[in-house]
Amino acid sequence: MQTRTFGRTAWQVGEVGCGTWGMGGWSGSEDAESRASLELAVAAGVDFFDTAQAYGDGHSERLLAQLMTCHPERRLYVATKVPPMNRQWPSRRGVPVSQAFPRDYVLRLVDVSRSNLGLETIDLLQYHVWEDDWLTEPDVASTVAQLKTEGAIRAFGISLNRWEPWNGVKAVRSGLVDAVQVIYNVFDQSPEDELFPACRENGVAVIARVPFDEGSLTGNLTLDSKWPADDWRSTYFVPENLRESVEHADALRPLIPAGMTMPEMALRFILSNSDVSTVIPGMRKARHVEANVGAAEKGPLPADLLAELRKHRWDRKPTAWSQ
Repeated sequence: MQTRTFGRTAWQVGEVGCGTWGMGGWSGSEDAESRASLELAVAAGVDFFDTAQAYGDGHSERLLAQLMTCHPERRLYVATKVPPMNRQWPSRRGVPVSQAFPRDYVLRLVDVSRSNLGLETIDLLQYHVWEDDWLTEPDVASTVAQLKTEGAIRAFGISLNRWEPWNGVKAVRSGLVDAVQVIYNVFDQSPEDELFPACRENGVAVIARVPFDEGSLTGNLTLDSKWPADDWRSTYFVPENLRESVEHADALRPLIPAGMTMPEMALRFILSNSDVSTVIPGMRKARHVEANVGAAEKGPLPADLLAELRKHRWDRKPTAWSQ
C-alpha cells in the first residue's frame, strides 16, 4: 500500500482507506462478514478507517474497536464524526451552529465515540455537516481548541455537504480544520475548482468519499435496481436520479480499457490526483477489499484516459432527495 501525507498532521496513511457506513446497518451487511473484511483490509495495508456515530448508532465505531483490540501492533488511524444535534443532513442555510453543534453537546458526543471506539484520543474528529457561516461563531473554534487541549482528539475536520465543495473553502483558509471530507469522483470533479487548491495552500488533508457515486460507478446499477425501504439508497436513487445515474455510467463504458473494470477506473481516477490524501470506499465484503487495494496497486491512470474522463464531469445541485 502506497502512503500519502495527511496534510499538516504529517501522518503517513494508506492512499486507500476504508469507509464503514455500510457496516453500520445497510441491507446485506453482516457483522461476521464486516469483521472478516476489516481484518483483510489491515492485512492488505489499509490503516485509515472512517466512521461516524450515526452509522448504526455507533455500531460501526464498535466494530472498529474490536479491530483495534486485535491489532495493538499496528498504527491504525480512526476518523469519526459527531452527528448534528438537529439531525439535519445536509445542514441548512441560516441555521445557527447552536442548533447543530453546541459545545456541551459536542463534548458529550465525543465522549460517547471515545467509549464506542475504546480510545482515549480520537485521531480525527469531524463535524458530520458543515456551513462556512459558522466560522463567525466563536464557540466552534473554542470547542475544537478545548478538545485538543484535553487530549480528546488529535485533529479536527469537517465533512462537506453533498455537491457543495465551495461550502468549506473559508474553513480551510481559516486555519480551523486539519482535514476536509468531500465527495470526489469521475462525476463530481468540482472540488478541483476551489477546495483542493485551498487545501494544498493551507496544508489541509483531503478525504475523498463516495468514489463510486453511491454505486453508479460500479457499473452494476440498472433501471430495475431496488433496495429495501429501510435502506438509505431507496430514498437516494429516486426514479429521476436512478435514470440519470445509469445513463451517465453507461456513457463511460466505451472508455473502459480492456482488462479494466469500471470500479477500478473510477478509483484510479481519484488516486491520480495528488491533492487527495486518502480515498475511503466501503469495504463490507472481502471482494471489495481485494478489488480496491488491487486497483490502487496499479497506479495512476494514463493521461489520455484521464483527459477523456474529465469530459464526464457532472455538476449537480442539492435536492430534497440528495441528502
